[in-house]
Amino acid sequence: MAEYECKVCGYVYSEADGCDEKGVAPGTKWADVPDDFECPLCGAGKEDFELK
Repeated sequence: MAEYECKVCGYVYSEADGCDEKGVAPGTKWADVPDDFECPLCGAGKEDFELK
C-alpha cells in the first residue's frame, strides 16, 4: 500500500494504517480519503500531500 507525505510538515499518511485521528480506517486508499481531509499535525489540505 502507498504512503503520502505532507509537504508542509512531513506527516506520512499510510494507506495500510489509515488516520485514526481523522476517522480514516486502515486500508483506505488515498483516492478514497475525503477531499476535505486535513493533516492531523499541521492542518494542511489533501492537496498538500504527495506520493512518497
